[in-house]
This record gives sequence, structure tokens and C-alpha cells, in this order.
Amino acid sequence: MATKKSSPVHPVHNPDIARIFAEIADLLEIQGANPFRIRAYRNAVRTVGDLPFDVAQTLRDGKELPKLPGIGEDLAAKMHEIAETGTASLLERLRRELPPAISELLRVPGLGPKRVKHLHEELDINTLEQLYKAAQDGRIRALAGFGPKTEASILAAVETHLTKKRRFKLATAAQYAEPFATYLRTGGRGDEVVIAGSYRRMKETVGDIDILIATDDADAAMARFLRYAEVKEVLASGTTRASVMLASGLQVDLRAVPKESLGAALHYFTGSKAHNIAVRRLAQERGLKLNEYGVFAKSRRGEKRVAGDTEVSVFAAVGLPFIPPELREDAGEIEAARRGELPHLVELRDLRGDLHAHTRATDGRGSLREMAQAAREHGLEYLAITEHSRRVAMAHGLDPIRLAKQIDEIDTLNRELAGITLLKGIEVDILDDGILDLPDSILGKLDLVVGAVHSKFNLSRVQQTERILAAMDAPNFSILAHPTGRLLDTRPPYDVDMLRVIRKAKARGIALELNAHPERLDLIDAHCRMAKDEGVPVAINSDAHSPHDFDQLRFGVGQARRGWLTAKDVLNTRPLAELRRFLAGTMNRGPDDRKYEARKAVNRKAR
Repeated sequence: MATKKSSPVHPVHNPDIARIFAEIADLLEIQGANPFRIRAYRNAVRTVGDLPFDVAQTLRDGKELPKLPGIGEDLAAKMHEIAETGTASLLERLRRELPPAISELLRVPGLGPKRVKHLHEELDINTLEQLYKAAQDGRIRALAGFGPKTEASILAAVETHLTKKRRFKLATAAQYAEPFATYLRTGGRGDEVVIAGSYRRMKETVGDIDILIATDDADAAMARFLRYAEVKEVLASGTTRASVMLASGLQVDLRAVPKESLGAALHYFTGSKAHNIAVRRLAQERGLKLNEYGVFAKSRRGEKRVAGDTEVSVFAAVGLPFIPPELREDAGEIEAARRGELPHLVELRDLRGDLHAHTRATDGRGSLREMAQAAREHGLEYLAITEHSRRVAMAHGLDPIRLAKQIDEIDTLNRELAGITLLKGIEVDILDDGILDLPDSILGKLDLVVGAVHSKFNLSRVQQTERILAAMDAPNFSILAHPTGRLLDTRPPYDVDMLRVIRKAKARGIALELNAHPERLDLIDAHCRMAKDEGVPVAINSDAHSPHDFDQLRFGVGQARRGWLTAKDVLNTRPLAELRRFLAGTMNRGPDDRKYEARKAVNRKAR
């Protein structure tokens, strides 16, 4: 007799399903399973992580899941299983077959499944403690493919992993924080609920979530907060504040305030700490007291509230205009505000197009037509199709023949499409010597060329910088993709002189990409400001691999706002005709350096 599956203790969200699929893929790889099976799970991780709807909630509502690219019957059944039970029987079996701590090793940055498997088989390393001891003893460096540098980086990574507080990528935190806030808003009392903290400032990662609720009934608000189905543990509880740990491991803190204090509390709990101190100092200079309850002036009867119901009133009380949350880092925003020089920051609605997207021709999960339709539904007027080039073999990158075929396909489709224009592009690999992966004879037929580093991340600062500068000398080069190559919590940025890169981009009329994928968010905010100061346009691109991925543009816009960018600073806010003029200036120019042609000749001969 079959046993009935138990329901999960806490509701499941898309990041939970993606995490389970990722762990299954890792454990299968350690076991040496079929590579195609492993790849199917890895593709499913990305598909589920990018979905704009909550899988488990859709199923709870009695709706059928739509057909998802790369998700066959087996994976769809597992998604149902995870949504119903909170786990997958396959994962539980794999965990039983391998040492219990193997999964923990996989969370150490720089240790993928292949290395974990090697360490497990060669040195019988099964726990973090064993890994740390082996690195300390110098036993790891002797393994093939490791060496002293890798051993040292593993040692440092383990030390960091053991001491670092867990942080959540912004997009992951959003999938837990926003439903929680929505739940609190449905209490039926007209309470105003706002997510504050680093989440509101659009930081790339958040350690916890701060929620404010302006209410006339704090007791009821607190009780509702603690009853939320995803609360795993109550860390603290009082009359106006509470703190809980969700089943996902994300800590959420609630503060209930009277409605007349919402603006002051929102300013206080949004931060940053340095910004708050600076604003409080301005209040003190005016003889005012500023705290989370309001702005107060001394009076005959003690203290009188003079502001605090809105953030605008708080800033006005200290002589400042409203400062957007993304700028509140005490990085010049207060001085700019006093001078009346705060930028009008770019908004999502300003974007007219997206200049980096993939289809099923390489590693994407949508056709040309599907990607075009999805971009149009997101309000975009143009979309650049930029497949990987041939060097990225795992992504089935395009060679000149396949790229030429796609050029024809895009031309044909453009004659049929309404409301959206496809641009012909490529995400071409920048090879080790700075030469582009495809010849100019085919690149010159495109509307734009997006250059990207996908290998040799460990080159020295000088070598990596010269490599990128050399590529920008190419006759066809429009945008430098994800300029530092980082993956949040997975791969650090490669060492490169960004000021030299930015100035080279200015000299060559090239744009830099702000890759909006939540794993990247590259450029960082500081580099956005550098590009703005040097007059180099930034393209906020989704790097979409499926029709759902255009939702990620909002995270790129948040990062751009942190970097002080306005709509004028962003390349893809331009109308199509103006964009085409810019792109035309980046194509078929002739190389800027004779060395580039010489290197290209050597490269051609080597092939």
C-alpha cells in the first residue's frame, strides 16, 4: 500500500524548488551520473528561478502549470512533489547514499561538484572540518588540478564560510519578503506596510528583512505577523517589535509604528547607518532631535513634533529635498542634495529595449519569436539577440555559418513582427590574447557586438586589463558585457583596472553593460558612477535566457540607481533610431591598434 505524502511544514517558494534541483544536480555529479541528466537539473534550476509566478501557489490555487522550456514530465512531477512535501524523494535518497556533510562542502565558494568529488575520493574529505585541516596541512596542493594557490583560496573560503552571516541575493529575498508584506497588508485594517532596510536600498544581497507597519492596532499587527505560515522560529516578540526566522533561513524583523511616525521610521530603518548619522547631525545643527518616531523641536512644554509622517517632511525639516533610498550611503548624496544637484534617477519605464538576450539556438529556452513577444509584453520596443559564440562549447555557441543563418532568420522575422524590432548581435568571447572569437567578415554584418570574458578569470591585473583593452581595439565592438565577471557568492570579480577600461570605452565610443541577472548585477554601483563621470553610456541588459527573464530588468535598474545613473546615462533608454546611430559608430571602424591585426593573424594561423 502506497504511503501518503506529507505536506510541507512551511510553504514552498521557487527558490526552494531551485535549491533542491541544484543539490540533486550536484550530488548526481559527485556520483558520476549521466551528464545529460545532470544538465537537465541545472537547466531546471535556472528555469524555476526565473519564473515570474510562484509554482507552489499556482498549484495550491488548483491551476495547471504552463508548459515550461526544458521541463519534461519527470521534472514537472518533481516540482509537484516538492510543492506538496517540501522535498524530493530523489534528493533524500542521494543524501543517504553520500556522506551527510557533502552538501555543506558544496556551499564553499570555489568548490564545485567536480572538486568536491575529487577531494572526497582522493583524501576522504567529507566535512568542512576535514577540508579545513587538509588545507592547513598542505595535502590539497598535491592533488592534480589544485596546487598551492587553490589550496590557499580554499582555506580562506572555508574560514569565511564558517564565520560569515548568511546573505540572500536580492531577487531571492524578494520572493520571501514581498509575499510576507502582501500577507500583512491583507489584515483588513488599512495598515500601511513597507519593506525597508538594505532591501529598499536595492543592495545586491541582504542579511535580513526589515518591515514597517503603520497601524492603529499594534497588538493585532504583531499577532498576525507571528502567525505567518512560513515562520519557523520566533526570535523576539514585544508590543511594537518582533523578529522571526523563516523556514528559508531569512530573518524578518517587524516594527509597528503609529501612522504619524511612518516617515521618520521609514527613514531610520531604511538606512544606511552612515547616511542616518549624517542626516541626524544636520538636525542637531538646527536644534532638532531626529529619531524613528519623528523630528522634534524644543518648546515650552518639552518637545513638539514638527515632522515625521512622511519621509519628505523629515528631509525638509533638515533643509534637504527627498533623497531616493538607493542613494542613501553617505557617498555624496547629502552634499548633492544641499546644492540642488541630486540626479533624476533612471526608472524601469525609461527602458526602451534590451541589448543582451539568448534563444534556443544556444543555451536559451525560447525561440526568436517567443523572446520578441515577451520583450514586447514587457513594454520594450527593441531586443538584441546576442547568442554565445563558438568558444562557449557548453552553450552550443554559434560559428560563422550558424550566425549567418540566424541573421537571415531575424531579418525574415522582423518583416512579420509588430511593435518590436529584433537587432542582430552576438555575445562574442574575448579570447586569452584579446582577439574576438569570430572573424570581422561575419561580425561586420551585425547591428552590434557584445564582447565578454568567459574564461581565464585568474589572469593578473595587468594581463586581464590588457586583454580587455586589446579586444576593445577590434573594428566591431559595441558593448563590454558583465565587465568584472563576478557571480555573487560563487565567483569573485576578476582583477581588472576598471578606470582604464572605462576610459578606453570612452575613447572608442563603446558602452559598458550593467547585467541585470541577479547572480551578476555587474557593473557594481561604484563603477556605474565612474562610467557616468567619464561620459560612458551604460546598457542595462537582462541577459535573458527565457521569455520570463525580462522581469530581471528591475534589479538592474535598482543597481543603476545606486550608481547615480539617469535615463540619459543609459544606452537603452534611447529611441531605436538614435540607438542605431550609436551602434553604427561601433561597427566596421577598422582596428585602433596595429597589434590587434598582428595578434589576429597569429590566432588565425593557430586555428
